[in-house]
Parts: sequence; C-alpha cells; structure tokens
Amino acid sequence: MEPGESGTAGKKGEGGGKEGAAGEPEGPARPGPQPAPDAGPGSGSGASGPAAASGPVPEPAPGSVEGPPPAPAPVTGRQRLLNSLWPPRLTRAQLTVAVLLCVLGLGLAIQVRSTSDNSALRGARQEDLVRILDELDNRTKRLEDEKRRLENQRTELESSSNQAAEARKQTAQKEQQLGILAGTVRAQGPGIELTVSDPKGMVEADKLLDAIQELRAAGAEAIQINDVRVAADTFFSGAAGRVEIDGKKVSQPYRFKVIGKPQDLEPALNIPGGVVQTLEKEQAGVSVQRSEKIIVDALRPAKRPDYARSSSQ
Repeated sequence: MEPGESGTAGKKGEGGGKEGAAGEPEGPARPGPQPAPDAGPGSGSGASGPAAASGPVPEPAPGSVEGPPPAPAPVTGRQRLLNSLWPPRLTRAQLTVAVLLCVLGLGLAIQVRSTSDNSALRGARQEDLVRILDELDNRTKRLEDEKRRLENQRTELESSSNQAAEARKQTAQKEQQLGILAGTVRAQGPGIELTVSDPKGMVEADKLLDAIQELRAAGAEAIQINDVRVAADTFFSGAAGRVEIDGKKVSQPYRFKVIGKPQDLEPALNIPGGVVQTLEKEQAGVSVQRSEKIIVDALRPAKRPDYARSSSQ
C-alpha cells in the first residue's frame, strides 16, 4: 500500500469511525461495541431507554405556575358511616340471618300483643284485684265446706245405730236440695236482684248465658229470669232483642232473681271485664241490689230421664 493511501485511510477512520487510527498498518478490524439485543430500529440514533420513547417533555404554558396537587378533603365520621352502609354489600349468609331475625321479631311482637289483649286484669285497680282474690278464696271455702258436710254425712251413716232411719232422713234432705237445683220446688233465701234493661235491643242471648255461668261459679243455688226457672238443662236462643229461654220468649228488662251469698254474687258480676262491664258495652243498663230475702217461685216440670238411670239399681 502506498503512503498516500495510508494517510487517506486514516482520515476515513477519523470521519466514519470504522477504521483504525492514521498511520497504523492495516490489519483485521477489531469488533466495536454491539447494540443490545432488545434495541429497536432507532437504537443507532443515539437515544435509548424510556426517555427516548416518551419524546420531549412539554414545557409549561407561559404564565402558569406549577405546584403540588391539592390535598383531599378530610372525611368525617358520618361520611365513613354512610360509605360503609351504602351501597349495601350483603352476602348470602348475612341476608339469611337478617330474614330470620325479622321473622323472630315479628313473632315476638305478635305474642306480646296477644298477651296484652287477652289479659283482662292487666289494667285492673288494686281494689279490684283484692276483690277477685277474695272471691276465689270464698269459692275454695265453699268447696271445703261441701266436702266437710259430705264427710259428716258418711260418718253419721257409719256410726248410727239405726242406719236405715238415718239414711231415709238424709235422703229426704237430699231430695229437697236436688229439687231446688232442678227447679221443681220453690226456694227462698238471701241473694241479689240483677236487672238488665235493653232499650236498643243490643243484648244477645250469649250475654245472658254468660251472666248465668258467672252467677253459678259464684255459688248461686237458685236462679229465675222473669218467670222462667233456670236449671241445668236451660238453653238460650234467639237474636238480639228477641231472646228466648227454653223456647219461651222473654221480654226486657231481664230480671234475675238469684239465691246465694250476696257478698260473693255481687263482686262476681262487677269484676273488671265481667258481666256488668260487658253488658254496659252493649249500651244496656245494669243494676245489682242485695236482698236478705229472695223468693224464687217459678217451677219446672219434673221429667223422668229417658236414658239415665241410677247406678245403684
């Protein structure tokens, strides 16, 4: 190679960067730095990395002042509560529990309301409660007296020397007692008079039957309504204002003649939610009077039972 050519090759190496320095003998070309494997087509342009891909950074507009972003507004406790409650995020298990709790609460509410409605003595005064307790005590005492009387009769029959005469005596007494209860004989004694006036015809037959049941529970021994004797087989029928007793029409006012202990009969009718209050709700007039002598003279025919027979025969 000529010396002139060698100088030219050195110049070419300085301009292109592909050959060695000037004056050096030619030899095999040394490998230069290789581009990265993932470099793209633009890797030889001198820009690489994210900065080169993103391009030039835009300059802020004239007159604008850049600053830190505004801080978010503080969240209050009420907002956090609302964010946690709405929108609701319920799972299937939570929904099932909620339905069960609703059903349980509804059942408890119905039970409490039913108990409150059915309790007639819930709003009673202390005096009324004391009177009801006295009536229960009197009923218990009557039952104990009846038990004691029957035991005495049995003792007399067992200890009497003439048991046949004693048995006939007790049988006659029992006949009188049963005749009073059956309504086949007249009776008199202390008791009360109950008068029910129904000018608007609102009192139905079942209200009068309730009065009879309450009087019997209080110890009534003989009852007469107007001119009809009340016995064990007495029945009430008819509509309001046209009540019939044992198939016989009874006009109002309805007058009850009741033989029994007045101290037991009158409080039994005046208890809270009892006969008097029930009839007054039907716009009926009710009056109760005690008397030391009540005469029950209405009689019922003695009927022989068709099927019932004494078990001693």
